[in-house]
Amino acid sequence: MLAIRLQRTGRSGHAMFRVVVQDARRTPTSGKLVAQIGSYDPRTKQVVLDSEKVSFYLSHGAQPSSRVTRLLKTEKIAVPAWVSATQKKDSQIRHPEKLRRNRPAEPVTPTPEPVVPEAVVETKTETVAEAPPITEPEAPAPAEVASLDTEATVEESNNKEKV
Repeated sequence: MLAIRLQRTGRSGHAMFRVVVQDARRTPTSGKLVAQIGSYDPRTKQVVLDSEKVSFYLSHGAQPSSRVTRLLKTEKIAVPAWVSATQKKDSQIRHPEKLRRNRPAEPVTPTPEPVVPEAVVETKTETVAEAPPITEPEAPAPAEVASLDTEATVEESNNKEKV
């Protein structure tokens, strides 16, 4: 029995497909083809089929795969009545109540401001007022620093002369 199926070609990450006629017992990668009847590029959705060859092999009993059947229908090529087209499955969500769109709307309530007792407020202001201000120690004037350095060097030179 013959099968009309897709054979993957192209580099990794950029698939291209050939539409081939092949013995159904062989794998698509075996390389033993009866005929190549078209190509399909999934990125650009471009389909190139030789409609005469397709209709010839379909009339002689070649069974198209489900993907090829959809390609034939999009290209408006007549498919025999005995070809069974798979229908799209109805998907169901397992737990629809967990979806955000299905949750009931929560009422928006304004958050009340916390009430602070007056006694606590007074003690806080008193403790802040009692803290002494932070002062930085004053640095010596540059003239004083220079005079201290010269005195130290004079003493060092006197010590060296004594030795």
